[in-house]
Amino acid sequence: MKKLSCIIVDDEPVARKILQEFVDKTPFLAPLGQFESATKAEAFLRNNVSDLIFLDIEMPKVSGLQLLQKIDIGSMVILTTAFPKYALEGYELDIIDYLLKPILFERFLKAVQKARDYYQMKNMASGAQQPSYIFIKSEKRIEKIEMNDILYAESIGNYVSICTETKKIIAYLTMKSLESQLPEEEFVKIHQSYLVNYSKITAIEGNGIKIGDKSLPISRNYRDMVMKIVHQRLLKR
Repeated sequence: MKKLSCIIVDDEPVARKILQEFVDKTPFLAPLGQFESATKAEAFLRNNVSDLIFLDIEMPKVSGLQLLQKIDIGSMVILTTAFPKYALEGYELDIIDYLLKPILFERFLKAVQKARDYYQMKNMASGAQQPSYIFIKSEKRIEKIEMNDILYAESIGNYVSICTETKKIIAYLTMKSLESQLPEEEFVKIHQSYLVNYSKITAIEGNGIKIGDKSLPISRNYRDMVMKIVHQRLLKR
């Protein structure tokens, strides 16, 4: 497997130094650079690709969370912070993991191994024929779900709720992990917290999507993508 390219974004020199030492000790990571602000990192990411970002939350002017909300980075993200109160909001933005400062190398290694596993899983899925079903671990059992039965999925902190035509399954995983296993030509993200099956949409009205009796919000960041898909199949005079 190729090395995962990565950048470090943190306004604290000591924090950047520690993370850099950890990166250098990890054989499958390839550092691309360090940035002391979200603004500088954003400028870099607009013209460069990094597989993984170590992103601090509390930074002057633009926070790490604001950066994630502002642009579609496309990279895996591991948040680093001294404030555990941001954990829930971070997972709603599809991060890979959350490291609480002071960071121990053992915990760092666990997080980057999770990123490596996700990267491998995503690339294996894209290189093979997509099956019609997925398996989800829920509580003490493993559930088989036909993709065509999925109405929508909702991110709830560290969990994802998958709603089908007959049941609702709560699984301990991230929305990003689920999204990587579903065909992008059949599922669309309409909000940081919602992923829906195109074929199950019954109506679009204002800033909401109807799926059966359920109304789900379309966020401003995803509305253009949703409407682009709709207009491709919109009948005109």
